[in-house]
Amino acid sequence: QVQLAESGGGLVQAGGSLRLSCAASGRTFSSYNMGWFRQAPGKEREFVARISWSGGRLYYADSVKGRFTISRDNAKNTVSLQMNSLKPEDTAVYYCAASDSWRPTEVHEYRYWGQGTQVTVSS
Repeated sequence: QVQLAESGGGLVQAGGSLRLSCAASGRTFSSYNMGWFRQAPGKEREFVARISWSGGRLYYADSVKGRFTISRDNAKNTVSLQMNSLKPEDTAVYYCAASDSWRPTEVHEYRYWGQGTQVTVSS
């Protein structure tokens, strides 16, 4: 199993940057595809980005492509999300998740989830 914990959220002004980190406790971390999701109050959880177990395949939601960058360090059991040019609509709780599915982009395709970290972008 994999246990995940996010950190790095906070309050920033529009146009600013934040870097989120996710620490994994499982010894099988490198075997999983990793993803980031976000959820605003009253809205459904939405896919943000994913990265393959090898780090060689990356995929982003259209809403963040060109602004966000996902990366992982299997030696340190971490996955990160660098967020640049933040917009108020990026405000949400951000979750990291682990999946053993092929090219997962849906919530149900991810088996393990962190507790989330709040990101607030002011205008």
